[in-house]
Amino acid sequence: MASFQFELVSPARLLFSGEVDEVIVPGAEGEFTVLANHAPLVSTLRPGILTVKAGGDVKRLYVRGGFAEISEKGLTILAEDATAVEDVNLTEFAASVSAYEAKLAQAPSDEARYKMAETLFQLRAVQAQLGGGGATAH
Repeated sequence: MASFQFELVSPARLLFSGEVDEVIVPGAEGEFTVLANHAPLVSTLRPGILTVKAGGDVKRLYVRGGFAEISEKGLTILAEDATAVEDVNLTEFAASVSAYEAKLAQAPSDEARYKMAETLFQLRAVQAQLGGGGATAH
């Protein structure tokens, strides 16, 4: 399988830079897979699981929004935040989902409520992928 250059950057630091075979990206309009020679594309990210495959290794990270850019140079992801799935504290994640639910109830307009409900749906989907309701802490 042909490889390509991938960089994952957060506001704090460069999290990953190297050759990979495949990256599954949680795009705002749905998940998409990037392989070598992918067509140029720019997409916003939704909260979700980013899967990086290189050789026989698979790395899964929770990303909380950002942007993905595919160019002839490869894939660059500018993530608001990125955490290895195994490092996500499930109890804290569940608490943040609950706090977001409370915040949704205080939304100032229908438009804000709709956007927040969509984000809450995405966060609950990530929570299910991570292992549920947060009964276990890391």
